[in-house]
Amino acid sequence: MSASTNLPGWTHLYSGKVRDLYERADAASDALLVVASDRVSAFDHVLTPGIPGKGELLTTLSLWWFDQLAAPNHLLPDHELLADGGVAGIIPAAVAGRAMLVKKLDMFPVECVVRGYLTGSGWKEYVAHGSVCGIPLPEGLSNGDRLPEPLYTPAFKAPMGEHDENISFEQSIELVGEADATALRDASLAIYAEASAIAEKRGVLLADTKFEFGRDTLTGLITLADEVLTSDSSRYWDADVYETQETAEARMASFDKQIVRDWLAANWDQTGTPPELPPVIVERTAARYRELLERLTA
Repeated sequence: MSASTNLPGWTHLYSGKVRDLYERADAASDALLVVASDRVSAFDHVLTPGIPGKGELLTTLSLWWFDQLAAPNHLLPDHELLADGGVAGIIPAAVAGRAMLVKKLDMFPVECVVRGYLTGSGWKEYVAHGSVCGIPLPEGLSNGDRLPEPLYTPAFKAPMGEHDENISFEQSIELVGEADATALRDASLAIYAEASAIAEKRGVLLADTKFEFGRDTLTGLITLADEVLTSDSSRYWDADVYETQETAEARMASFDKQIVRDWLAANWDQTGTPPELPPVIVERTAARYRELLERLTA
């Protein structure tokens, strides 16, 4: 995993597969810095090389979505007023463009997944059992079909380095209590509906996504956190391609790192160190990230 960047005035807390988290050295501050790197992961491995510009593209998309959505979020102003009336940026220049200044929250241990279409692991379960995360579905659905209504399928956020675990809504109640579990479900479905409508107006389908929430310790308000509706946390499809292509694989070509996953699956047996990604795969993946940002924000 790539080393974190040394940022004067900030203390590095930890690094995930693709993002780094810092807190202000000032202990009285409630600000965190979430930095998106260009690292790319697949099959639980960080790959080389990274995707140039990926961190900035995903951060730009998150910031755009936070601005579109009605839900309260964890963003803080990224500048401060000086005594002389001037303005100073807070985000260090070394990570400008790929970092968000956010408020510390008491995070819920639940990953809030919403599925609007039958695909991925949901499709595999449907074929085997006629359900998605234990929720029964009508017979006769095909891979990629729009679900009768969006499904809320929470997951338990496992400790770093471990896999998240799908759980039932009832299990989420056991984790956070009925009132908060219900609020997380209702907020997730509402944000998904809002975001889906925005995306569809731009010719893009939001197949599924995952949200994370925390509680504002001062106000008690449940607050949207982490990245939101990026290519790394969501599955997007081109609406025109979805309607015109006949095969499931063609109509569900996604605006994310699926190109990387497909190449890796065909060229690596998942033992030992993954092979280096060839330049053509890196560029094609970067192009898909850029295209989604352009399609949504134009």
